[in-house]
Amino acid sequence: MCILSAVLFKNKVNNPLPLLNHSGIIFSWRTGTHTRGLSECVLVEQLLKTTVGTVWTMLKSKTFVKKTRSGGVLKIVREHYLRDDIWCGSEVCKECKDEAPVLQEDACIESNLCSYPHYLIPDTNVVLHQLDILVDPLIRNVIILQTVLQEVRHRSATVYKRIKDAIHEKDKHFYTFTNEHHRETFVEREQGESANDRNDRAIRVAAKWYTDHLTKVTDGGPLKVVLLTNDRANKEKAEQCGLIVYKCEEYIKSLIGNPELVDRLAMTADDQNENTGSKLLFPEHLPLSRIQTGIKNGTFLQGTFHANRDNYLEGTVFIHREGADINEVLLRGFQNLNRAVHQDVVAVELLPKEHWVAPSSVVLLDDSPNDEDAEEDETENKLKSEASESSALKPTGRVVGIIKRNWRPFCGMLSQSQIKEATRHLFTPADRRIPRIRIETRQAATLVGQRIMVAIDGWPKNSRYPNGHFVKNLGTAGDKETETEVLLLEHDVPHQPFSQAVLSFLPKMPWSITEEELKVRADLRHLSVCSVDPPGCTDIDDALHCRELENGNLEVGVHIADVSHFIRPGNALDQEAASRGTTVYLCGKRIDMVPELLSSNLCSLRSNVERLAFSCIWEMNHKADIIKTHFTKSIINSKASLTYAEAQMRIDDTTMNDDITKSLRGLNKLAKILKGQRIDKGALTLSSPEVRFHIDSETHDPIDLQTKELMETNSMVEEFMLLANISVAQKIYDEFSECALLRKHPAPPPSNYDILIKAAKSRDLDIHTDSAKALADSLNNATTESFPYFNTLLRILATRCMMQAVYFCSGMDNDFHHYGLASPIYTHFTSPIRRYSDIIVHRLLAVAINADNTYPDLMDKHKQSALCTNLNYRHKMAQYAQRASVAFHTQLFFKNKGIINEEGFILFVRKNAIIILIPKFGLEGTVFFENKDKPSPHLNFDSEGPTLKVEEHTFHIFDKVKVTISLDASNLQHQRIRMALIEPVIPGVSVPVPESEPVAKKPRLDR
Repeated sequence: MCILSAVLFKNKVNNPLPLLNHSGIIFSWRTGTHTRGLSECVLVEQLLKTTVGTVWTMLKSKTFVKKTRSGGVLKIVREHYLRDDIWCGSEVCKECKDEAPVLQEDACIESNLCSYPHYLIPDTNVVLHQLDILVDPLIRNVIILQTVLQEVRHRSATVYKRIKDAIHEKDKHFYTFTNEHHRETFVEREQGESANDRNDRAIRVAAKWYTDHLTKVTDGGPLKVVLLTNDRANKEKAEQCGLIVYKCEEYIKSLIGNPELVDRLAMTADDQNENTGSKLLFPEHLPLSRIQTGIKNGTFLQGTFHANRDNYLEGTVFIHREGADINEVLLRGFQNLNRAVHQDVVAVELLPKEHWVAPSSVVLLDDSPNDEDAEEDETENKLKSEASESSALKPTGRVVGIIKRNWRPFCGMLSQSQIKEATRHLFTPADRRIPRIRIETRQAATLVGQRIMVAIDGWPKNSRYPNGHFVKNLGTAGDKETETEVLLLEHDVPHQPFSQAVLSFLPKMPWSITEEELKVRADLRHLSVCSVDPPGCTDIDDALHCRELENGNLEVGVHIADVSHFIRPGNALDQEAASRGTTVYLCGKRIDMVPELLSSNLCSLRSNVERLAFSCIWEMNHKADIIKTHFTKSIINSKASLTYAEAQMRIDDTTMNDDITKSLRGLNKLAKILKGQRIDKGALTLSSPEVRFHIDSETHDPIDLQTKELMETNSMVEEFMLLANISVAQKIYDEFSECALLRKHPAPPPSNYDILIKAAKSRDLDIHTDSAKALADSLNNATTESFPYFNTLLRILATRCMMQAVYFCSGMDNDFHHYGLASPIYTHFTSPIRRYSDIIVHRLLAVAINADNTYPDLMDKHKQSALCTNLNYRHKMAQYAQRASVAFHTQLFFKNKGIINEEGFILFVRKNAIIILIPKFGLEGTVFFENKDKPSPHLNFDSEGPTLKVEEHTFHIFDKVKVTISLDASNLQHQRIRMALIEPVIPGVSVPVPESEPVAKKPRLDR
């Protein structure tokens, strides 16, 4: 873009700061803080006159008044300039003085329509709807007009980011032409002309200029410009102007030898109407204007739709409005769901109270025939026949319109049509909450058994399923690499390689600490600092030291990698880290938040190398009371990189008395005192079974599965990380009460504890949940000598009762309390290599101690709050991805094991099943007592217990059972661990003990 928006606020700051965008053409001057009342804005004309070799013409000037958040008023002057030095970007052109042309001279692609070399100019709708075509490696030499880019930016942030990425990809040869500021291509909107028509005209004028310009500079050579549009009127007008113009579908189908590109064509509205039946299956969606009016007057409610994973004819809308009487609206039935897809923002209308229903306990999966629009009447009647207690009734409604679609490309598998030679098939997403999608493809035979990606194009009111198009083949289902790619995509984990734009902001190698840094940092290289981490850890965030001072007190230091030194605010590296939010740890794979040069090298606090750190240093007495706290940017040289086991061995080995070992013993002693103090205040010690896979070093398949063992050193490191986080939280809040990035853990609602209280009561024990302290004390006292594992099970169950901890901005919330840690304030400071939240906290702390400068976004509580929303989302998705990875590797482990017999404990009792925890593997599975293939036993469920009586045996929570464990691979897309009951023996229900499997030869281990 090249709009000249020159604005200077006449306040306290005299020197304007010019800001240039990526093309180096936008100039925008904004400085200082504005006062209440009217600030004057003046054009910086002098700077324009100094622009060498450029002829500027001011076309028009706009003045408007803007109200600020603080209640002041700003007068802003915007002036639109045209210039004569915007180049065409082509290698063939010698007239334009472009030193780095993007568009190739030999722009050839085999086509039945265009046998000559040509550049493509797509219009806005082609970019918005056919992006999967444009980003294909085959499509190169594309001119993206500024008009198109601006429209796309306003209409879809996702598409805008993808097209910008394509523009930055050198091999694609995409060129941005700033037609809105070229003297010969700018067009003004005419009287009575719509904005859309004006933009279409601007695209045609730019295409015409390119056609004439290339004809002139090549002396009538073969190079042409082809305009792509799906708008009939635009196409006709372009043809009248003498332009070469084709519909996108027409052009793609003309390409020789690339049939897979045709599958990626998104269906247009016309195509979708042709491919659907005439029968109306859904009510019409209301127009947005009526929806907005209805929401304002209370007729409709706005919320986010969450589909039911186990029942495709049911879902819930979570209402957005704060203080609303109704927080959730239940939707049931095809008509009432009315084409809403999971995570869409919808408008709902409440049904009369006599039509309200209770959530269904029926499991319904969409397995209707592939090749027809099946009737739903019979299935819906099943739901209606369910009796509902009046106390269980929920507000029930229907979707009247879609406010925002949250569609993304979905991973899944193709269900091939039974009709021979058919091109229309159904795609079944991996996520059960997403409906099946109808696509057209000519490569169905090759896609069967493959994991593929499909995007939704639309959902007409006369179609049983949404229509979509094929995007990508991910690989063979069940393959380790393929399944890892699927779980990353399904959990929206950014995992593409870092772009050149991002990598360009990394420090040049070889890197060393400069003299300037030595002058402004505390030199702590002499201290006996060491790190303690899991085995194989290369992204070492933190290191510790402890030494005795001359006054008899102890100095304890937590030293954290100074990542914010390398990642400066606002550059491409910073934006990418902010977008990713967190490093994601999968089994055998790590998706870094920052490039490896930083994560595993320059920022990693490895032993025997000098590193930049941010240090939190306390003076403590031997009772772990803090006397003084000091924060400083520092330089350290870690003397040892230890694992938890190695550190534990040093502490326990009485023959070792070196400085590192003495430091570890001092830290461990203080950590025990600190932990005791936290527990006395009411901090919770919960439990969650974590597993570790032992991987075959050759096949990389899991060959052993064990729960992780925790040592004293795990707790030692944790205590000092918690203390550092609390100390930093208090410091940044004291300095920046409105914009500190903090982390809180809300107290669970009392109803969350119902299952925990019932479980304890089944063993004649009471659990008090009035406060975290009461809960902690109850858990500590809940032990039985005859059942040592009982307390661990209770803590596992208590973990399930908790709320999710979240990041928030201090200026946007009043409740700072961290329930689990029993701390009035908390943040994340100690892991900046793997968490972006910590980078922001480092920046705040650096400003607080005058070690760095601030910047506007850091002090903007609204932007901080928006950042927190993204960080919370990324953190949640990372957790889900990690669990999915563990589940997949667990399946791989059991794949070659046949049937294994193990003891376990009942964690939950359901109406027709029990959920079992296998402590040895940290594995959960379900034993179902209803089976389609054989008669069901007599079941009696008591929700008060809760207990489940199966024939003559009654199951309680925490009962010990014995089960078989095996992999059920009957559904290739949804493989799962199957458990069957061995003991207690219930005739007709339990299975006999299987014969033991022969012991396989032990493979090589890669731990």
